Amino acid sequence: MRQTAANLYPIEQVSNLETSVVPKQLPRSAEFLFNRELSLIEFFRRVLEEGLDKTQPLLERLKFLAILSSNLDEFFMIRVSSLKEKFIEKSSPDGMTPAEQLTEIKKSVDEMTNLQMKCLHKELLPELATHGIKILNYEELNENEKERMDNYFLKKIYPVLTPQAVDPSHPFPYISGGSLNIGLVVKPKVKRRIEKAFYRYQTGEDFFVRLKIPDFLPRFISIEENSSRFILAEDLIKSNIKMLVPEGEPSSCHNFRITRDGDIGLREEEAEDLLQMMEENLKQRRFGDVVRLEVSKSMPQQLINYLAESLNISEQDIYVTNGSIKVNDYMELYKLNFPNLKDSPLKVTRPQIFNGNESIFEIIKRQDILLHHPYMPYDIVTDFIKEAAEDPDVLAIKMCLYRIGANSPIAPILIKASESGKQVTVLIELKARFDEENNIEWAKRFEQAGIHVIYGILGLKTHCKTTLIIRREGEDLKRYLHLATGNYNPETSAFYTDLGLLTDDEDSGADATELFNFLTAYTQRESFRKLLVAPLNLREKMLGMIERETENARNGLPARIIAKMNRLADVEIIQALYEASNAGVEIDLIIRGICMLRPQVPGLSENIRVRSIVGRLLEHSRVYYFANGGEDEIYLGSSDWMPRNLDRRVEVITPIENQTLKNFIKDEFLAAYLRDNVKARQLNSDRTYEKVVSSAEETTFNSQLSFQEKSNVINFHAKD
Repeated sequence: MRQTAANLYPIEQVSNLETSVVPKQLPRSAEFLFNRELSLIEFFRRVLEEGLDKTQPLLERLKFLAILSSNLDEFFMIRVSSLKEKFIEKSSPDGMTPAEQLTEIKKSVDEMTNLQMKCLHKELLPELATHGIKILNYEELNENEKERMDNYFLKKIYPVLTPQAVDPSHPFPYISGGSLNIGLVVKPKVKRRIEKAFYRYQTGEDFFVRLKIPDFLPRFISIEENSSRFILAEDLIKSNIKMLVPEGEPSSCHNFRITRDGDIGLREEEAEDLLQMMEENLKQRRFGDVVRLEVSKSMPQQLINYLAESLNISEQDIYVTNGSIKVNDYMELYKLNFPNLKDSPLKVTRPQIFNGNESIFEIIKRQDILLHHPYMPYDIVTDFIKEAAEDPDVLAIKMCLYRIGANSPIAPILIKASESGKQVTVLIELKARFDEENNIEWAKRFEQAGIHVIYGILGLKTHCKTTLIIRREGEDLKRYLHLATGNYNPETSAFYTDLGLLTDDEDSGADATELFNFLTAYTQRESFRKLLVAPLNLREKMLGMIERETENARNGLPARIIAKMNRLADVEIIQALYEASNAGVEIDLIIRGICMLRPQVPGLSENIRVRSIVGRLLEHSRVYYFANGGEDEIYLGSSDWMPRNLDRRVEVITPIENQTLKNFIKDEFLAAYLRDNVKARQLNSDRTYEKVVSSAEETTFNSQLSFQEKSNVINFHAKD
């Protein structure tokens, strides 16, 4: 039986990091690793900081407060629910037990939401009101406005509401996760039958009434047509509560909301039809255990206790909110047409080489093309697929789709290509979390159009972003590739930063063919020519390159690592980075979210620096640079350094070999993130982040904004 790291290296043997060397296996200790969940909480805190930043436009600040709430919803649905399931299991790699993590999460989330509510209600809403965006209470309306809103309630809201009372004949109702509810306790006079012939009235016992506000109702109701003056749906309902609950009073109504476990457990090995199994599992998600109860501060403790008991949750799961619940909905206000309260539009530039009438296949023959979104329009990718669909010489199109989007322009193109006789193969990932329903619907439509649809490999998610086009050119077949860091989703491409490579490289094309054979027929290669593919060879190759930098540093050769990713949580990779640091390798990590590595610790990681960029765009690109003794190597692709990416997903990382593109990525792309002194936060050895301190003579530099001017700076040249 394999020993655990904790057994091999008791914590007391490595407590002095000033003089210790990195152990061969990291023990379960916070001295070596940050907690995964608390590291993610720190990312949420940086999102909150953007909302608190008074230098930002008002609606941008409101947007970040809404994003925080959405992030927390998913965090509770997936991560907190997972901790609760593991409550009696062993500690996490940093040594914390699930119970300890849940306690710290509760403390941090309470602190953040208090700041969020203070910012929303004390700063943003009053300031927005001065610009004409007002949320009014019912009592603030004049008589004409009240009459208009009451009529709106009667016609548009009242018919769809269903008050649910709880009494001996009506059990506590099922409450859906995510929806806003109104709860109240009433003491009515009730009519009870005591004999067939007559009734008598008596004073009834107090009972609970729950009123769900359906998600399809607008949360913000315009007081006048096309107005930016609103009343909240829950306020209008409370003001008319007597129509629904005659004994109720507006003052007795209290908002609450629950979050349910949203992590679908799959038994793929038992599934005869994965599509059908996913549809059944999605139905079950509605009935997941309750992991959080949010209640308004006005709710009496007795009612809170009643809800907690009825929902079978503990005090730790209750979050009292001094303000609005479900702040995610405030994103609707962000969509209002107030450009003076938002960032100026992002400058998007179409590279000159795409502005003519030349076939994109001819362009790719001359040069590899690096795409940088959203600074370059995503329709370059869409046009590539569209041209392939319409080109009579294109014989086959193969794509991996992870998150395709409900209104994808790519999906209809693929359907049209199939209907025109081309061989179209689509791997669509049914298990893409929270996009399952959308992907299932597209899978059905693809199959109806005659597309060869596959759902991936048993036990693995297919997360790679890869397109392979096979084109007949004379007597030969030629392969064209799009390999990317981001999903084939034009909607998210507008605010996700991603890179993509268009190439006709023969070896990469051959590898892509083998990849699709692996996905469709489970054929497995021992190695690939150029592509790094998880779970086949990616972990081994990444560890090998880190170890090579370590040896180069020991031998006096150029050694350097720069890695940009979303998350770093793989202990084996972290171990290798610690060893590289101790050998003298200078390491810069640009990590948006989770980072379990502790930087800047003497004797452990003093040569490792970690920074995070949280700005108007969501950093999503993954790029890996290795000095390689002076022969630089650069890779981009879909994988983070996470156990799930390296071991439990199909991922693709591609080398960048064109020297011009390599120079751009190293000297412009990565250098910009390392130069950022506006949105960058440096990770300290105590898990806190702080703003990067600039010298007095240093000019301010925002990496995301700087790329607006660089989208045409990538000098496209013929192949090296």
